[in-house]
Amino acid sequence: MPQNYPEILASVPNRGKPPRSVLPGIFAFSPNRDTLGGTAYFIVNKSGNILLDCPAWHNANQDFMLVMGGVRWLVITHRGGIGKQVAQMQKALNYAVIIQEQEAYLLPEVKVTSFVDNLALTPEIELIWTPGHSPGASCVYWNNLGGVLFSGRHLLPTSTDKIMPLRTAKTFHWWRQLRNVTKLGDRFSQSSLKYIIPGANTGLLRGKGYIDNAYQKLTELDTEALKSTEIYQ
Repeated sequence: MPQNYPEILASVPNRGKPPRSVLPGIFAFSPNRDTLGGTAYFIVNKSGNILLDCPAWHNANQDFMLVMGGVRWLVITHRGGIGKQVAQMQKALNYAVIIQEQEAYLLPEVKVTSFVDNLALTPEIELIWTPGHSPGASCVYWNNLGGVLFSGRHLLPTSTDKIMPLRTAKTFHWWRQLRNVTKLGDRFSQSSLKYIIPGANTGLLRGKGYIDNAYQKLTELDTEALKSTEIYQ
């Protein structure tokens, strides 16, 4: 991984702000208006770099990804993470697009690889179907740094150190979403899940970029109590 990527980008005129480092090997793009303020991520992985959801498509972001060695896969965590220029980005960066099968139809002009329940993308990266926010909502688990769960919009921060499923006017199936919160708690342990990195509401993290003590925060959620909650946003 190039250590001087900011200097490389800064040497090219009229470039925007490059993505910022969140954790070693993980970079966050600025929120994208095309995905309703969603935050996309770039994961530097030995089996191939991964773009998680769509960042704004402009020269600064394209140059960053090329400087960092390109992109092998674009993984879409939910329908709201699809940008308007997926086909153009795929042509420029020559990546494969991965999306849960329930939402693959939303990309009719793009060649996609779909999955059902789980997909081991690499020995380090696993995609986990967690429907509820949307029919194809998924989380991405990276077994590095003590375990990192990219939660898309399945789990979102409500403060600098709290994470929750949020029921919105567009939530597909709230009770199903809550069942999948429990599913994640059963799947992981204190030793396998250290961080959760959400796909939206990241301003609430006040620059930290992640929720730590993630397994504890996840298992503290009372999904039974959440069943009767009204719309949050």
